[in-house]
Amino acid sequence: MINGAHVIIYSRDAAADRAFLRDVLGLPDVDAGDGWLIFKLPPAELAAHPTEGAPRHEFSLMCDDIHATLDDLAGRGVQVDVPVRDRGWGLLAAIRLPSGGELPIYQPRHPLAKDI
Repeated sequence: MINGAHVIIYSRDAAADRAFLRDVLGLPDVDAGDGWLIFKLPPAELAAHPTEGAPRHEFSLMCDDIHATLDDLAGRGVQVDVPVRDRGWGLLAAIRLPSGGELPIYQPRHPLAKDI
């Protein structure tokens, strides 16, 4: 029986991104050994989207109020890389990880699987 999901962010500076996830985003963590942090995530959803290109996977954070969330994160020194765009299904933006990677964040307008 499936009881969870494990998401991996590949990073050019994993230590900096781990510190960001812990200290800036405030995600609780456990040390799996030698400083290898594994973070607790909020409830999650999984979707399968069609593509004509090569299959790929994507990870996004979700929030209730994207403008308030981005303002809060900016106050903590987080760089907003992609400003808020209305995609119909939600309001989408992206923040910059310390390693230089981009992390999408959105305010959904679609029904939420976590609510069923």
